[in-house]
Amino acid sequence: MTFSLYDAVIPSNLQILGAVAGLIDKAEAFAAEKHITPEAMIDARLAPDMLPFGYQVKSSVDHSAGAVAGVRAGSFSPNLSPWPTDFAGLRAMVQEGIDALKALDPAEFDALAARDCEFRMGDLKLPFGGATFLLSFSQPNFYFHATTAYDVLRAKGVKLGKRDFLGQLRVKL
Repeated sequence: MTFSLYDAVIPSNLQILGAVAGLIDKAEAFAAEKHITPEAMIDARLAPDMLPFGYQVKSSVDHSAGAVAGVRAGSFSPNLSPWPTDFAGLRAMVQEGIDALKALDPAEFDALAARDCEFRMGDLKLPFGGATFLLSFSQPNFYFHATTAYDVLRAKGVKLGKRDFLGQLRVKL
């Protein structure tokens, strides 16, 4: 059995983005139950110097669907646009990311492995091959931000378990 770049990246990105969508639903329900404004919940953070829940959700999309777009374009820079300030906006952003990943052709995605991709942030420029950018930079960042979104909600008291992070498992039938 051949294991492709597509197989290594896209199914897990879809699984975890689906879980992030579930986190948004749980955050919204918790906020309503506890009379917390959506803005306060979306702006919740683990520490004063960490970015909030909304940013963590946005970065999960940026380091999945956005990373694919970056490799296609030959460069990736952090998306500094503001994140949605309501649950519907966060949910729509995650769904757009899921839709973009589902629309990928596996052969086209695998061909991105050979493309060059430069990470740019201010004066910092890091050269990568497409596969190494996706596997050594974007995937770790993707999991970091998805995990941090989960952790922010746990710290706020949202009842979550590991299954909420894992999402829909791809079990053998």
